Amino acid sequence: MLISGFCCLTVGMFFGGSPLVLLALCLVWGFVIVADSAQFSTSITELSDPAYVGTVLTLQTCLGFLLTMGSIRLMPVFVEQVGWEWAFAGLALGPAFGVVSMYRLRRLPVAAKIGGERKN
Repeated sequence: MLISGFCCLTVGMFFGGSPLVLLALCLVWGFVIVADSAQFSTSITELSDPAYVGTVLTLQTCLGFLLTMGSIRLMPVFVEQVGWEWAFAGLALGPAFGVVSMYRLRRLPVAAKIGGERKN
């Protein structure tokens, strides 16, 4: 998530520069976004009540798509207000929130279940 946030903050600096550098940065960003999603899905499957795992994963997927649609819809507004150079910087709030949330989760006693064997 830190890499994703870094990409949000820096991608605008490469508009008008080398298209290959911009492409490389966007490819890295795309790869790390996929990895971010898996962290949350894993946490949900390992920490949720087994009877509700499917429901919670469905809710997570729906909220993720809703957030994505909102971001895409608002991007032209951001571009108009601050230009391409800064339009994507606001998206860094999501990864920042995710990093803080995962840090707080890891400090909870229930986090010992994450990544280990599940005992039912």
